[in-house]
Amino acid sequence: MTDHGRSRPHGGAPHGGEATTSREVAHVIDRSVEQLWATIERLERLQPRNVEDFRVSVFGSSRIEAGDPLYGEARDLARRLAEAGCQIVTGGGAGLMQAANEGASSGHITGPAPGEGVPVRLVGGDEVRPFVERVYRHRTFFSRLHHFVRLSSAFVVFPGGIGSILEAMMIWQLLQVHHLPPVPFVLYGHHWDGLLDWMRDTVVDGGYADPDDLEIPLRVDTVDAVMEIIGAELERFRRNREPLVPDRPPGGGPHRPRRCGS
Repeated sequence: MTDHGRSRPHGGAPHGGEATTSREVAHVIDRSVEQLWATIERLERLQPRNVEDFRVSVFGSSRIEAGDPLYGEARDLARRLAEAGCQIVTGGGAGLMQAANEGASSGHITGPAPGEGVPVRLVGGDEVRPFVERVYRHRTFFSRLHHFVRLSSAFVVFPGGIGSILEAMMIWQLLQVHHLPPVPFVLYGHHWDGLLDWMRDTVVDGGYADPDDLEIPLRVDTVDAVMEIIGAELERFRRNREPLVPDRPPGGGPHRPRRCGS
């Protein structure tokens, strides 16, 4: 009933009609999203740190084709990591993601134990590329990135465009503010040198970040160097839990990583 005792037509909205209803709906949605994120934050605090599966997220361009040397390097890295007992997490797309998927699948076949090295794909939309074994679908880029962070014990960023830069900078920032433990964060290839130079010469020299922040990423040029970094972290991980796989080091060469501040 209205103030004067007359019934409002069914579905009508007071003082502004449809616009008011839209604002009310938007308000309800905003409140619901706020409550949802509060619930997620509480669950994150309750969830213990992963102690069973060592997962490595591999980021990189979807535009690199199979004949490119980078494709082979991403595939080789994922294969060697999977053979060492790592699970590989990618975006499930084309290019370097597919290379990592392919390498992880072949490494899992020859790996040390069933259940280890299973490739995990975090995909947006409905497309699933070859060599996909376990798929989590995401409708938003943000939730997909958040899932990468929750799953992974190490991160490797191959050359890529805006999406790969976004992923790299998010991981860098989370490590900077200690929202992630100090896990390996590797930038692969000279592709990243210009970004790192800009961070040093403009961001740090301008006072927008601390010099120590440049020590967070490790810039390397070879698969052997990545294996050396992640292999050391994998051994620490295994020492902190009951071993589920043979204590088999992933190998690696004599190459040393170059800190991005050097």
